[in-house]
Amino acid sequence: MKNHITRRSLLRLGIGSLGLMGLGGRLSRLGMLNAQVVNSTPDYKAMVCVFLFGGNDGNNTLIPLHTGQQDYSAYLRARGVGLALPQNTLAQITAASGDVYGLHPSLSPLAALYQQRRLAMVANVGTLLKPLTKQQYNQGLVAVPSNLFSHSDQQQQWQTTPGLRTGWGGRAADILSALNAPATFPTGVSTAGNPVFLAGQNTRPASLSNGGLGLDGYDGSPAANARDAAFQQILTFDTGLSLIQTANRFTTEGIAAGKELNAALASGGALQTVFPSSSLGAQLQQVAQIMKVRGALGMNRQIFFASMGGFDTHTNQLPDHAALLANLAAAMSAFNDATTELGLDGRVVTFTESEFGRTCQASTGVGSDHAWGSHQIVMGSAVTSPDVYGVYPSVDLGGADDVTGRGVWLPTTSLDQYAATIASWFGVPDASLPAVFPNLANFNNPKLGFV
Repeated sequence: MKNHITRRSLLRLGIGSLGLMGLGGRLSRLGMLNAQVVNSTPDYKAMVCVFLFGGNDGNNTLIPLHTGQQDYSAYLRARGVGLALPQNTLAQITAASGDVYGLHPSLSPLAALYQQRRLAMVANVGTLLKPLTKQQYNQGLVAVPSNLFSHSDQQQQWQTTPGLRTGWGGRAADILSALNAPATFPTGVSTAGNPVFLAGQNTRPASLSNGGLGLDGYDGSPAANARDAAFQQILTFDTGLSLIQTANRFTTEGIAAGKELNAALASGGALQTVFPSSSLGAQLQQVAQIMKVRGALGMNRQIFFASMGGFDTHTNQLPDHAALLANLAAAMSAFNDATTELGLDGRVVTFTESEFGRTCQASTGVGSDHAWGSHQIVMGSAVTSPDVYGVYPSVDLGGADDVTGRGVWLPTTSLDQYAATIASWFGVPDASLPAVFPNLANFNNPKLGFV
């Protein structure tokens, strides 16, 4: 893959944060929380979010085979022959309780990582403001996140947590970016546009395109240096307009970060790990390349955002979902190999997010519709033990966990609990977790212990 950052990509550093100016009100405490970070030389740690846009079908991602509450026959009855996966095709995993589950056959590479104690599943995670029952939901007795079944609203809430406008990754970076001092390279890096996930109050992320990691047209030649000098004059010209001046400052910072990264990569050497030629494979290869030069960049904490789309499977779900999960598993498995190659065992946690799950009952196009709770994947040797964490829902249409009668599972684990567990491992102090996750205080178990 070509190792360069395009100039257009670099301009995304900070410009995507302009819309977040002036949001200091409710989150103003974050700027003072750096003092709570232990003042010591930190170990390197990285969080890598892989967002599955469209709403991944958790019902065919993690399937109950033999558990204390239900088995494959319950899944088959609820799912129906149009969407149910044959039992003999599933990749079996065993939870610490002895319960047996099946992963989608396309996830077999991840099932192998589960056996190697490098993978965990977290069951039935969703956006919640506070715990609630099916009766409370149906009677409107407890507040729920707004626009639960809207792609755009739930994509934003999964990246921010319900009720907030900055990203939970960005808020974690606000607290922990001091651990990277005196380095100036951004703590957050996206390989998938300008996600709100990385937007903090005080920190700005870098956004890289799939084109690569370098600066087009800036090759050190006299002509390139002349263009660079002219562009810098434009950026430093005092227009008298504060918004333009701020945009120019962010752009200048973006170019500086790009040049710094380019210089680091020039001496970083190539990765030996072979990544698949998919979009997610290319993104995770970029992430691994940046991790490889973490020392040259002076980074002790890094947060990455990658993504893949296509999970809105209203029709033709079985073949489409199988292909999507095969791409996901291949890219994540390669990235696991790369972190081992880089000597980062125990220092990188990769995790999935997706805006919602999908109905257990099939739609008319042999697909599924928007739902709520779903199952997430956590990868890395920092995983405490291979297990299915949280509470798996009862796959019974109209049952205790189904709020619509179509298999829309009421989440048994909140996004705040899921995210706070990862952020705590990353180094966010317990005293700072409520500032990053304001809804966390509403739940009895703020951390789930999977890392």
